[in-house]
This record gives sequence, structure tokens and C-alpha cells, in this order.
Amino acid sequence: MQATQTSFNPAIESEAGYGQIFAILLRRRFWVLGMLVAAIGVAALQTMRQAPTYVSSMQLLIESNYQGKQNGTNGNNGLENEFSDANVQADTGTQINLMQSSELLRQAMVLLQSDYPDINPDDPNSVAGFKGTIGIIQITQRTGKENVATKIFQIVHTGNDPVETQKVLEALKKVYLNYNLEQQKKRLDKGLAFVNEQLPQIKNKMQQAESALKQFRQNQELIDPDLQAKVQTEALYRIQQEQQTNQVQIRDLRSRFVSLQQQLALPPQDAIALSRLSQSTRYQNLLNEIQKTELLLEQQRLRFKDQTPFVQQLKNQRQRQLELLQTEIRRVLGSSSAISNSTAEQLLSQGQFGSLDQTLVGQLIDSQVNLQAAQARERSLNTIQQQLRSQLVRFPQLLAEYGRLQPEVQLSQETLKQLLKAQQDIGLEIARGGFDWQVVENPQLGAKTGPSLLRNLMVGAVAGLMLGGAAAFARESADDAVHSSDDLQKQVPLPLLGMVPELTIEAIGDDAPLLSLPFSKTRSLSPGIDRVIQWQPFRESLDLLYQNIQLLSRDQPFKSLVITSALAGEGKSTIILGLAISAARLHQRVLLIDADLRRPSLHKLLNLPNDRGLSTLLASDTPIPQQVDTQDSNLRSNISVVTAGPTPTDPAKLLSSERMRQVMETFEQNYDLVLLDAPPVLGMVDSMLVGACCNGVIIVGRIERVTRSELAQTTQMLNKLNVIGVVANGASHQTRNDRHYQQ
Repeated sequence: MQATQTSFNPAIESEAGYGQIFAILLRRRFWVLGMLVAAIGVAALQTMRQAPTYVSSMQLLIESNYQGKQNGTNGNNGLENEFSDANVQADTGTQINLMQSSELLRQAMVLLQSDYPDINPDDPNSVAGFKGTIGIIQITQRTGKENVATKIFQIVHTGNDPVETQKVLEALKKVYLNYNLEQQKKRLDKGLAFVNEQLPQIKNKMQQAESALKQFRQNQELIDPDLQAKVQTEALYRIQQEQQTNQVQIRDLRSRFVSLQQQLALPPQDAIALSRLSQSTRYQNLLNEIQKTELLLEQQRLRFKDQTPFVQQLKNQRQRQLELLQTEIRRVLGSSSAISNSTAEQLLSQGQFGSLDQTLVGQLIDSQVNLQAAQARERSLNTIQQQLRSQLVRFPQLLAEYGRLQPEVQLSQETLKQLLKAQQDIGLEIARGGFDWQVVENPQLGAKTGPSLLRNLMVGAVAGLMLGGAAAFARESADDAVHSSDDLQKQVPLPLLGMVPELTIEAIGDDAPLLSLPFSKTRSLSPGIDRVIQWQPFRESLDLLYQNIQLLSRDQPFKSLVITSALAGEGKSTIILGLAISAARLHQRVLLIDADLRRPSLHKLLNLPNDRGLSTLLASDTPIPQQVDTQDSNLRSNISVVTAGPTPTDPAKLLSSERMRQVMETFEQNYDLVLLDAPPVLGMVDSMLVGACCNGVIIVGRIERVTRSELAQTTQMLNKLNVIGVVANGASHQTRNDRHYQQ
């Protein structure tokens, strides 16, 4: 039967989409990463070979101390506007020359001489060379259409060592600030004499008051008595609330404990002991044996007298069992338990604890533990309450003492603060005059101006990504393997009948969801293959494959199908077995034929003998059987198997014989579906010969194993046959619906 070949594939696009590009880059990520690392390494190596240069800078604010008087405001207000105030006449040229003076530079060189012995501050040429590395620039600010000079100066030093450039500016900063302080100190006079005389006395008085307050706090172990008294009062209130809650809980627990004890009608210790005995398997077994012995003894007493040897033997047996029961009780509970001293009859009655009694004992134990915990908490709360009350008694006297010491300290501090403010105000007035040098930006570690490692690394990274992408696509173009079901569908002009999921050890482990097979005994399969074909995703994919085949032949169903592949090891035998089970589950009578006469495998999967099979059936002249009697009775009646049989000398001759066509016609008349496991297409003609005798051919393609050229060659070799579609084996694609039903 020839079926119309309808391709389910869309037209093969000439350009790859973004998803395919991303998949290629992800698959070849090591090529991309390798080129990226190599390019970055080359860029870093090239940068390291270049001699570096570093520049460090700092900024100074140089302003006239008379500016505050001219503006009628404090010099600290409006500082941002003063930076670009053109109305202030400052001799900036003089200040620049002063900062570059040989005397100040020589002082900086003296500070640097300990770290850099090559510096000679006494050599005029060395001082001149040092001066050449120092640059001073006045910063300008854009105001409207003009650049207005500010009062901020940037000092720059260039060198070959970032630490050295920073240290040079640190030395200059120290020299400039010391010079500024010396100039201000010289302008001070004796205007602060009175304030300076009063300060020690006030400080001494304040220290005495603070010392007394400190001693009070140390002796009483208090920081703020007012706050701590409030905290203690709140804590006492919380304790009282907790006591009330705990007392209610104790009453509830005591009532529950008494109720449970009344229900059990046993002391707690006996109830716990009997609960432990009821949980002992050996104890329960002994009780059961004693009951059996007693039942047998009562039966024999109805027939014989007590003096009968058999009755005496049963009595002795019961006594020994009672002794073993007593021994087991001592082992579980110990000899000190009251239960251990009970009589045999009491033991027999006490040891029968039911599930309800067990539950009551557990609740009794929980109630007892909770009651003891609540009582312990009550004792703890009482202790804490007593401690809090004893501490609150002494607070009134402490508050009075604290109220006397605290105002003395505050008064002394306020007086000292006023004197210090007066000292500061007078000092500011005296210090007005000349110029004030302030550091706006501290010296930074020398910034590398060349070569730029970051820029070179970024260029290297971009180049590496481009080269890596090119290498990845080049490797992808050289790779002929099929990597996904989409690749398989685009490669062949055939419908994609189904996708069989990739099998992993985790997927077919003991925890994998399994389905029932149409076998009465699972040992009919080889180890491992039974879990594979029972794995739920595998079963669902084979059911979907079978339904797709049925849809292709809605008018006239396929009676015989050949399952083949381009290469060996692509899983066609496992798939054909699963396909047969799917058809059998739908009440189809299925015949499995192993048509691989060279390297048969179906008998190994099913643990069937292979001493006779298709080869012997084709080679003999015996009548063709209407039904195949499967040699393993573990298979159900709606699945039959014909193994390959012994390997013939010329398999192609047998498969191309008229006998083969007659066999297939007979089987097609007596079975709903005949499935043939054919050998690989490439390298031999057997699959083509088998396919010529059947209604349709299905190609199995193993993802990541079969190549595009092998698929194309296989399709070309089978183009004269009715190839109805391909199956992607080992596909990793999983829909959201699949994940939902597997949870």
C-alpha cells in the first residue's frame, strides 16, 4: 500500500532565526569562551609590555580672608558662589609663584627623601627638575558665554610610579598646610589671653562634676535612673501578665492530665510502661503465641483429661511462654518496674493495648511534660517578679541623688561651651588677613594615563567575542551532526511522526513513574529494558507516535511497517518494541519480526531463544503458519514475536525471495499490525529489500549521533519506497503539558 507523503515540516528558511543563533552559540560556548580568553590575554600581554605613565592631582582653594568683611557675611556661607566671585581681587599670580617657590618645594623634597634616597634637596638642579614635574592650573567655570576663573587651583604631578606621584602631592599638601598654619599663627596676638586663663578652671570644675556623676553610675550600676525605673516598671507589668496567662495554662493542663489519667484508669508510670510493651514486637509475638497455646489447650481439654500427656505438654509450653514473656518485660522495662512484678494472668491482660490506648498514653505524656514545663515557668516568673520588686524599692533615693549631680554637669558643660565659642570668635577675627589655603580634593593614587588596560581589554573582549562567534559558526558549519528534532525535521522532506525523549539513569531510576505493560511477567524482558519501556514519558511518546501513524492511514490502515535507521545503535529496536506495546494496549493483534538477520537484537531484549526464526522460516518449504506461537508464554496473546533465527550465509537472498513476500502476505492477513525491525540502511541492502515487502517505512534518527549527510543518503536510498516519516530519538524537547502530567 502506498500512502500519500504529506510533509508536516514548514519551508526550510534560508536564514537562521535568533533562537537558532543563540542555540548555536550556546552549543559552541567553549569556542566562544576560548577565543574571548585568548583575545583578552593578548590584549593584556600587549598592555603589560608598554611603559606606564601616571598622573596624580589635588585641588586647593585659595581665598582672601578679607572677603567676609567685604561681603558683610561669614566667609563660610555662600562658598560655592565665592569660587567664581570676580569682585574679589586676589593676587593669584603671587600665590602660584609662592606654591612653586624653591623653599616650599625643597621642604617637600626633604619629606620625600626617606622614601626616595635619590632625591637631593640641596642640589639646585635637582630642585629645578622636581619643579618641572609640578604643574599648577587655575580652574575656570563656565558662566554664560564666558569662562570665569575660580579660586580653586589644581596641582598635578606626573611620574612612572602611581604611589610616588601620590606621595609627592601628599608631601606638597603637608608643606602647604603647614605654611598656611604658620602664617595664621603669626597673625595671632594676645587677644585670647583672658579666655585661655579661664578655660583650665572651667574644665577642672566640669571634670569634677562629671567624675562625681560617673562614680554614682558605677556604684549604682545605672546609666539613666529615670529611664531604667520606667523599664523596670514595664518589665514588672509584663511579668504579671505572663503569670496570669501561665496560671490559666496550668489549670487547663492539670485538668487535661487528670481526665486522661481517669480514661486510662492507670497511674502514668504504668500506662507508659504498658505503652512501651505494646510497641515491642517480640512481646506482642509472645502474647500471640500464648493465645494460640491457650486456644489449643482449651480445644484438647474438651477431648482429653488434664492428665493426658499432650495436655500436660501444652500446659508446660504455656508456662515456658509466660516465663519468656516475663523475661521480655524485664528486658524492656527493667526489673525495677511495677509491671515486671505482675502475675502471668495480669501480664496477659495488661499487654493488650490498642491504638486508642496508645494515643491516650501519648497525650498523657504530652500533658504531663507540658504541665511540668508550665509549673517550672511559674516558679521562674515568681523569682523574676521578686527581683524586680526589690530593685524598684531603691529607685526613689537614687533618683534624688541623680537629680542633684546631673544639673552640675550640664551647667559646667554649658559654661565651657560658651568660653570655647568666645575663643573661636575672637580667633577668627584675629586670623582675618592674608590668604587661606584649604584642600578641596586630597591627592589620589596616580591615575594611569597610558597605556589604558581597561580600554585594551575592552577592545580585546569585543574582538574575542567576534572571533569566538565566527569560530563557533565555522565549527557549526563543519559539524554535520543533527542536534535537535527541529534540525531533523528540516533535514528530511518527511513528516516528524514523534519525538522519543532522551533516556538517562535518573529518568529510568527507581523513582521514575511507571506504567503497566501488556506482559504477565516483567522478567520476560532483559534487565533495564523493562524500566525503559515502562518509563511514562517514553510510553506517552510511543502512544503519540502510534496515533500519528494511524492518522496518516485513516482510509486504509498500515498492515506492515518497517522500522529502520541510517546507522546502528540509534534505538530502533527499543522503539519498535514500545510501538508494539502501544498498539497492543489499543487491542491490536501485533506481530514483531526481527528482520536484522546479520546482527539480531530483538531476542536479546525479550530474552527469547534464537535457534529458529525468520531465517529458518524463509529457508524452509514448510507451510507458512497462520499464527505465530511465541516461544515465551510471558507475552500476551495479542503480541507475537518472530526472532531472526540463525544467521544465514546470504541474508539478502532470503529477504528478496518470493517466500518473503508470501510470508508477509500471510502475516498481514492474520494480524492487525506487523512490525519489522530492519537493519541500518547505510552499508547494506537488507532494509530496502524488507521495505519493498511492507506498506510503509519509518526512519529513526538518533539526536547528536546521526549526521545530516547520513540522513540525506538514507532518504535518497529509500526514495522508491513508501517512507511515511521520521522519529527523533533522544530528543530533549519537553512541553509544559508534559512537565505538568509528570509531576
